[in-house]
Amino acid sequence: MLPEMIQALLKPEAYPEPTQEVALIQTQMSFVFIGDSFVYKVKKPVNLGYLDYTTLDKRHFYCHKEVELNRRLCPDVYLGVVAITQHRGDFFIGGQGKVLEYAVKMNRLPQERMMDALLAANRVLPEMVTRLAQRLVQFHHRAETNAGISAFGRPDAISQNTEENFSQTEKYIGKTISSRSFEQIKGYTRSFIRQKAALLGKRIKDGHIRDGHGDLHTAHICFSDGICIYDCIEFNDRFRYGDIASEVAFLAMDLDHYGRADLGRQFITVYTAYSQDKGLAQLLKFYKCYRAYVRGKVASFKLDDPYISQEEKRPAGEIASSYFDLAHSYVKSKQTYSDT
Repeated sequence: MLPEMIQALLKPEAYPEPTQEVALIQTQMSFVFIGDSFVYKVKKPVNLGYLDYTTLDKRHFYCHKEVELNRRLCPDVYLGVVAITQHRGDFFIGGQGKVLEYAVKMNRLPQERMMDALLAANRVLPEMVTRLAQRLVQFHHRAETNAGISAFGRPDAISQNTEENFSQTEKYIGKTISSRSFEQIKGYTRSFIRQKAALLGKRIKDGHIRDGHGDLHTAHICFSDGICIYDCIEFNDRFRYGDIASEVAFLAMDLDHYGRADLGRQFITVYTAYSQDKGLAQLLKFYKCYRAYVRGKVASFKLDDPYISQEEKRPAGEIASSYFDLAHSYVKSKQTYSDT
């Protein structure tokens, strides 16, 4: 059963602007309400270890942070933070009465122009990938960096993220990931970080550790009136702070997942040419594996979400397994990107 407030927000009369329909999409951390023209994102009161939304003050804070950070790459979509109120027993967006919750308000983007939808329809053209790579080079060039941010490129900081992934996914062994894949990915990851300490140190020295997007996969890219890259990570800075190679690898990995490794190679080639980041190639396989594992982990979390139905959990498990399989394929792959 959905909470009372969430059920109420499925009614068009709860909204300040006219809307004929309201659809609900859930992630492991949010309820997302989609109206005719606007989208409202409400954070779930959860503590998942890597994020804590358990108090209203925290959810309010992270709503504002989400708007601020996402305006870097999608300025016209993120409109602000609005209150959810209750008045005489009814719930409203921005209405009178007691404030019970907050939501991020966004302009609605066309679903059919999302990159994952375009990939499924075989409508992503090479020139679109080129424009996207150029846009990301500009973003990463401007992205903030300092001594505090650069520290997240150290081997111990990278290990904190990878070891957290392994500890949080042990319970899914035999469900969405096999024991063999789990152990081989863990062994490869630990070995790479240990053996490449000098390379990681050079990446810090050369200024490649930046405040990036943190969740750069195809479902967060919209080709409409330019390129909108949205839904960056606001809830934990250490997931945004990192080597720009990790972001490049994230998108290239997701293109692999959609069976478009050709577009992934093109994206890497164009990004490298425009950025002149020659050291990036040495990190791509490692970060592809890491990012595929993260996607598998996030999809697996849906299996434990009490608000997600069993019908929805079945495809979530299949998606999780496909990303874990992809992560394992990088461990076994002999491919390098030295010629990119």
